Amino acid sequence: MTPRLAHIPTLETERLTFRAPEASDFEAFKAFALSKRATFVGGGPDKDVGYAWRVLATITGHWHLRGFGCFAVVRKDTGGVVGTMGPWRPEPYPENEFSWTVWDETAEGKGFAFEAMTAIRRYAYTALGWTTAVSNIDATNTRSVALATRLGCVIDADARGPHPDDVVYRHPSAAEVLA
Repeated sequence: MTPRLAHIPTLETERLTFRAPEASDFEAFKAFALSKRATFVGGGPDKDVGYAWRVLATITGHWHLRGFGCFAVVRKDTGGVVGTMGPWRPEPYPENEFSWTVWDETAEGKGFAFEAMTAIRRYAYTALGWTTAVSNIDATNTRSVALATRLGCVIDADARGPHPDDVVYRHPSAAEVLA
């Protein structure tokens, strides 16, 4: 039996399904978390399997503690997990964030993250009642900066992220997105 977190909704777009993270996602997550690509989110080749497990458990547990969290984003055509994306606010984050990590390097550049975050942002603004949110991005993470820009985000020089090197990107408001 595979345990399921029953309160986590399943959402869909044309190419993607958003669902609760599952234990079966661990191998794909581990490959990402222990790679150089994960250095922007605290992972990397200097980490171990225990680190990867704890982070996936944190992503999953966030749903229990906050009632919302990052979805596992799954391609409908292959069943492969693209990554995790969603509404996020761990301690000590000063405000609600939209987070995204693309685990599968072969999924980059295909518009999956844009498609997912557009739908997830709409979900957070409607189902969760959020009115605004940010994304905290390392200034050297050019792919995330490009996605934030494509999503209509602008740098909020007055906001502070949880890490000193973060640049805070402000998403368009709920009123703008839902208009």
